[in-house]
Amino acid sequence: MSHLLSTDAIAPRDRLAYWTDMICTTYVQLECDAPDGEHFGGSIQSHHLPGLDLSVVRSCAQRVVRTPRFISRATDDCFIVSLQTKGHGVISQDGRDAAVAPGDFALYDSTRPYTLQFSEDFEEIVLKLRGEQLRALVARTEQLTATTVSGRSGAGHLMAAMVTTLRGEVDSLPTASAAAVASGVISVLVAGLQSLPACSRAEPSAMGAYHVARIKRHIDGRLRDPALTIASVATDLGMSSGHLHRLFSKAEPQSPSHYLWGQRLHGAS
Repeated sequence: MSHLLSTDAIAPRDRLAYWTDMICTTYVQLECDAPDGEHFGGSIQSHHLPGLDLSVVRSCAQRVVRTPRFISRATDDCFIVSLQTKGHGVISQDGRDAAVAPGDFALYDSTRPYTLQFSEDFEEIVLKLRGEQLRALVARTEQLTATTVSGRSGAGHLMAAMVTTLRGEVDSLPTASAAAVASGVISVLVAGLQSLPACSRAEPSAMGAYHVARIKRHIDGRLRDPALTIASVATDLGMSSGHLHRLFSKAEPQSPSHYLWGQRLHGAS
């Protein structure tokens, strides 16, 4: 059975606050701001399947942020997938930015900070599933977040077609088949994620993983130091900048500079 939340019956001056409550209730605790709060509006049509929540979101330009403060107080652990159906958006997490156009989708993790940015009216289909559920199916999910999966071909196209069809049929699904359908959607989602270059990246050696963890700890410990650069990190750790970059490239889908920038951005949230 579906559940509809809408700002339509709410006084215009109260709609943005009401919308923020709506998205927090449906997904996780979030902050939301909009450039045109006086003319704001939106709706969320939610459906529950075994092991999978599906919702259709329609709204206006806005910026949504999952902050470290919310995460520190949260007990939820879930992955969220946004499949864009109208308008354009940008999903940011783990130092990466995924631009999504209609048909594209991207993954984000509720246990780490993220930002959703929409500069125009938009519609998206959102899938929410348990963190442990996806981690059991896909390795190194932290390297797959905020990465665009194109809906134009391959598993991404199949995923977009399947979820768009399910959106129109979900309320008429027999209870006996709902679990199988949800499992099928998750399987296609996994296939789409496994098509990403980061998923096929070879596992770093134990020594390489040790050094990357060491680099990250050093960066995280000096985020407030305005003199911190990748060159200074390399010097402090007794390695060349080139060697530091090579270590990172074997283990991470982002550059060390991008990691540093992302950590500073999240620390300021």
